[in-house]
Amino acid sequence: MKSIVKDIRNSPDPDIVGSYYAMHRAGQAAIDLAIQTNTAIVTMVDGKIVRIPAAELIKKRQLTA
Repeated sequence: MKSIVKDIRNSPDPDIVGSYYAMHRAGQAAIDLAIQTNTAIVTMVDGKIVRIPAAELIKKRQLTA
């Protein structure tokens, strides 16, 4: 059975929409802290738990800047 995922940014509830952006800011803050402290973050990518070291986070950030 395939689930249908709805984008919360399209919610009529402004609090739900705001939560998306709050989670995005929190993720960016976690990346900033990992870079500052030269530590890794642990996140889920394509359904798998992965560890991303600070060096890789820095490279990704330089590519998007």
